[in-house]
Parts: sequence; structure tokens; C-alpha cells
Amino acid sequence: MPDPFTLSVIQAGLENAAEEMFAVLRKTAMSPIIYEVLDVGTGVTDAAGNLVSSGAGIPTFVGVLDKAVKVLVARHGDAIEEGDVFVTNDPNYGGVTHLSDVVIAKPVFFGGARVAWSASIAHWGDIGGKVPGSMATDVSEIFAEGLRLPAVRLFKRGQPVQAVFDIIETNSRLPEFVHGDLWAQVAASNSAESQILALFAKFGREAVEQAIAESFETGRARALAGLRALPKGRFEVEEEQDDGAFWRAAILITGDRFTVDLRGNPSELAAPYNTSRDGAVISSQMIFKALCDPNRFANAGSFALLDVITEEGTVFHAGPTAPQGYYFETRIRLFDLLCQCMAKAMPGKLPSGSFSSIFGTVIAGRHPDTGRRYTMVEPQMGGWGATRERGGMDAMFSISHGDTFNCPVEVAEARYGLTVVQKALGERQRTEGIHAGGRGVTLEYELRGPASLSVGYTRARIPVWSVPGLPPGGRNSMHILRASGEREHHRFVSGAALDVGDRVLVETASGGNAPA
Repeated sequence: MPDPFTLSVIQAGLENAAEEMFAVLRKTAMSPIIYEVLDVGTGVTDAAGNLVSSGAGIPTFVGVLDKAVKVLVARHGDAIEEGDVFVTNDPNYGGVTHLSDVVIAKPVFFGGARVAWSASIAHWGDIGGKVPGSMATDVSEIFAEGLRLPAVRLFKRGQPVQAVFDIIETNSRLPEFVHGDLWAQVAASNSAESQILALFAKFGREAVEQAIAESFETGRARALAGLRALPKGRFEVEEEQDDGAFWRAAILITGDRFTVDLRGNPSELAAPYNTSRDGAVISSQMIFKALCDPNRFANAGSFALLDVITEEGTVFHAGPTAPQGYYFETRIRLFDLLCQCMAKAMPGKLPSGSFSSIFGTVIAGRHPDTGRRYTMVEPQMGGWGATRERGGMDAMFSISHGDTFNCPVEVAEARYGLTVVQKALGERQRTEGIHAGGRGVTLEYELRGPASLSVGYTRARIPVWSVPGLPPGGRNSMHILRASGEREHHRFVSGAALDVGDRVLVETASGGNAPA
């Protein structure tokens, strides 16, 4: 039995492997959405696909990786060989999100046996489909959203499966970029593999596997301690959405279980605003982790006490042909709904609502100076909710976005065919006796050449929630300001034609308010 110090060293080494994956991916990717915005996640799992450690990145992305690996293990089983690398992006095959988010996973072998996996997920700028940027809003089935990669081999015994590379590049409007981003993810997996193998070589398989088992138990014990401090009972919430539908959730907390019940919700939509069951599980994992053990990285043990109940065929458990291009709005709104539920159960302990939107903005065209195709993919920043101790945070990414950064104006203007006219904070509410929600952002792009726009956001009609009795927070909005002087408002749109001199005006919401 290894001593506790050795176990800690091994655990730190596995954490470092995931962190270095993140660094390699950031340094080698071709697309600004990856190397500037950091729209990625990296992680290490055990041989069965249980999450061991994760690098920096988007929490909802990290939550994908173990689920993707488990699908690979179930699908390929004993046929998985040393040197294989797999790719998946389909929500029905471990992709969990939408087709633009691509998982690359590599099994790690030691002494002839599979002992771990290194995996990453990253947003690619174009994966085919109806519109540039692969973010169509006017689709009714997943088939129109782009190329589907159903957990297939990218490498076999260390050799590229050229047909798969060719299929990927042929189906993208940005073949050079997807090629570069793909190889960046492969390099990240290789980097983690070398570190994992070094740990096995130095300490032996038994010690490393004992360290992994001990880390799972630590994750479970910390979660249990946090769970026991929460109020017990069944807590319910219902909220109207922008489209008039009502979403419902119930959270049942006992001494040793945390159950999220999502039954009774609307049927899946013939539009890209659904999420898979795994997506609903990830939103539930996030609120559970935030409440029970917010200070330590997550692993499989962290969620051992969580149960999630969904109904197949609903927006939170979409069927195999349901489109999911804007899954992120559904998932972040679900997380916000669960936060609202627990804020009612724990008055004064949680902040008020945030602008709760990814506000994915995609502008695609040809650079007016070079003629080269580009796709700008940018999430937007907005206001977070206030607490009883302070006002809300200004200009933050959504509360599910983790270690994400805005693309610098200089990079956006150099890489894309547009000018950033303004990027400014919104107005702050000033009301006596109230801690105001954080300020949103006003952002304006002006086109230097023809392009198309795809965008989608929520909290456009129903404002951000505040502590009961206080005024609500703001609303999100987007307008196209035509060079002709016309003004168009859009909430979900794809393929909207933009011309020289047209401007895209984004205004994100302020956060919810709290009593001072």
C-alpha cells in the first residue's frame, strides 16, 4: 500500500497531465475561439471512462469527456488497441453538446493493458451544415446541422485513418482550420499520455490505480460533507421562458442523496433548442458541485451522490434526431433554473440570477483584405447577480463558462473582416437599499465586407430574476443596424446577410438585484 505522500504526488501528476493538455491545445490551435476564447475542455479518465482529473476550460465541456469515453468503451470494447485515437461530436455518441464541439480521445496503454484515457473537446469554426459556422436556427432535425462523427477511429495503431481526415476536411468550409485544430487536440492527448505513462513507469500500476481510487473516495467524502450541510427536503421551481413555455424542476435533498427531478417539462422542439439527457446531467452536476464542494477539482467521486431524473422526448432528454445546435442556451438556462430553486431554499446564500446566456455570435465571410474565408465565433459577456454582501460582477461570461476569455479587439479585427466599433459597459442601476446586479456589455461590430450572421440568445423577453420583492435585472438584445438606416431586431437567426457598413449591435443584460 503506497504511503499518503506518494498517493498525493501521483494525484498531482494526473492533474498536471490534464492541465498540460490544456496548455498544449491553447498553444497549437489555429482558431481564436480555441487559443483566445479557450472554448475547450481537457481531462484524464481511468480505463473505464471515470473522470480522474481535468484541466482549465469550460465546466460543461469537462463534464462531456467522461461520458464520451464511456460511449467509446461501450461501442468498441476489446477492439480498442494501443495507438488508437477516436473522434466523436454527435450527442447520441458521447458528443453531448452540438456538432461543432469535437471530442478527441486516446486510450493509454501500459504493459499491454489499457489503463487510462486522455481526452479533449474544442469548438471547431465550421463542421458543415446549412450555414457558415454550423449554427443554423431554422432546422428541424440534426441532419441539417453538419457532419456527424459517431465515435469513430481517427488513428488505428498509431496510423491516421486517412478516410476520416478526408471526410472531415471535405465537409468543412474552413478545412485548414479544422485540420489544424484537430491536430492540436491530438498533440494535447499525446502530451497527457506521456505524463501518465511516466507515472505508471515510476510508481507502478498498483500504486497509480490506488491513487485514482483514493481520489474518487476523497471526492465522494467531500461531496457528502457538503451535502449534509444543505437544507433537507423537496424544493420546486417553475419559470416562464421567452417562448412562453414553462420549465419546472424539483430538487430533493436527503442526508446522502441529491436528486434533480426534471419530469413534466415541455416536449423536445423541432428546432435546435434541445439538449441531451447527458447535457441535463451536466447542468445538475454543476449546481451539485457548486453547493457541496466548490473548492476542489471534480472527479467521478464528486458526483457519486447525485441522481438526475429526466423524461425521454423532452427538451432535457431529446431524441436521436432532434437538433441541438443551440443546446447551450437550454443548458445554461437549466443551470440558472436550478440556481433559482436553491436560492429560494437557502435565502441569502446564493446570488440572484445572471444574464444566463452564451449569446453565441457567429459572423462568417471572406476577409476583405485577403479573400480568405473566416468564421468569427464569440460568446458574449453580461452581468452576474448581486448578493446581500455586494453588487453583481460586471462583464462576465455565463456562470457555466469557467476559464473563458473574450477575444481581444485587435485579434478580432485582424482575423475577421470587421471593425469593433465599441465594447463598453452598460449602465448600472442605482437604487437605495439595493445591491445592483452586475453590468452587461454593449458591443458593436461593423462589416468591412459581405458576410452572414447567426446568433441565438435567451433572456430576451423574461428578465433576469432578482430576490423576491426587488426589481428584476435586465434583458439581452441584438440588432442589425443597416447602412441604409434600417434597424432589425433578432433573437434567433441564421444566415442573415450583412453588407459593407452594416453593424451588429449586441446588448447583454444586467444581473439580478439583492437587498443591501
